[in-house]
Amino acid sequence: MPCPTQTLLDPDDAAHTSSAGLSRLQTFLFAITCAMAVANVYFAQPLLESMAVSLGVSSGAIGVVVTATQAGYAVGLLFIVPLGDLLDRKKLIISQLLLSAVALCAVGFAESWGMLLAAMVLVGLLAVVVQVVVACTASLASPDQRGAAVGTVTSGVVLGILLARFVSGVVADVAGWRSVYFVSAMMMIGVAIMLSRTLPASAKPPAQGNYWQLLRSVFQLFMTERVLRIRGMFALLVFAAFSVLWTSMVLPLSAPPLSLSHTQIGLFGLAGVAGALAAARAGRLADRGLGNRTTGIALALLTLSWLPIAFVERSLLAMAVGVVLLDFAVQAVQVTNQSLIFAARPDAQSRLVGAYMCFYSMGSGLGAIAATYTYAHLGWVGVCLLGATISAAAMAYWAWLEWADA
Repeated sequence: MPCPTQTLLDPDDAAHTSSAGLSRLQTFLFAITCAMAVANVYFAQPLLESMAVSLGVSSGAIGVVVTATQAGYAVGLLFIVPLGDLLDRKKLIISQLLLSAVALCAVGFAESWGMLLAAMVLVGLLAVVVQVVVACTASLASPDQRGAAVGTVTSGVVLGILLARFVSGVVADVAGWRSVYFVSAMMMIGVAIMLSRTLPASAKPPAQGNYWQLLRSVFQLFMTERVLRIRGMFALLVFAAFSVLWTSMVLPLSAPPLSLSHTQIGLFGLAGVAGALAAARAGRLADRGLGNRTTGIALALLTLSWLPIAFVERSLLAMAVGVVLLDFAVQAVQVTNQSLIFAARPDAQSRLVGAYMCFYSMGSGLGAIAATYTYAHLGWVGVCLLGATISAAAMAYWAWLEWADA
């Protein structure tokens, strides 16, 4: 009896990609779609206090909103993203965007704690349209432009994460926290309409068989694809470091002697945008066979970035430089990772990205927990040492792989 992967995959379909490739307009639209979709996951973080007051929930309990959203996202990675290899991707993407609009409106209309949590789970669940779009990008791009296209679209993901907190804070200051979700719902509908008109019809899906065979093949990819395991470990470590910074950064910046406002703190997200945009070209290096070298350089910069970040109380400029370096390094590794795993198995791109992003989610969650605990006991210096240690561990892992493969 053939294994689930053999049942699902047709070698002739594995090579079936769009020979024409992606236009710049299509790539840009994919990047915008990803930015807006992933922002839905992070909008709530600066709005928690307003949500608590509005719904009469304690400040200690309102943090569950973030957990509910992330839980929905994790479920979606395993159970929705793989469908991109089985169903028409165009229909799947547009359906997710429209359903996201419904879920966002449910958040905006929520009048009870239970309704809010249920709606936030759905927001996270449907936000995984990001990963379906990334896989669709890799499928439609020609081989010589795949890394660059994935890099551009992945930049949209990072920009969405970095700008979400700032944008939601500004909109909420003007029109209240509910307006953030209504505005995002309208944008989801607008993007769905644009994609319905510009996204080319999907080719025959690369996977055959039923849904449960598809899910089994996702877990088998963990066991059979070495590049997925290696790049997944890099993702876990670099996004743990990323989460260590962005989870705890508000604490020293808002406390004396700095006492910055939420808007001022949000400006550091704009500094991170510069680094994310600069790293978009990492995919071109992966296309040229320089993925491992790019990873090593990026991990070295990631480790060094914690030095200026540690001087936050003495120099905000040093902090900004460190943020740019860190986001550049994280984005460079992310783009390289996805370029390499997509090239390894063009026939399983949706399942690969779903499996890969599980490492990302795990790293982000562990980094957030470790950061808040460390700050409470060791302060900002302890947080920076934690981030530098995680980054150095990633660099040591890269060096060990280079030595083992030599």
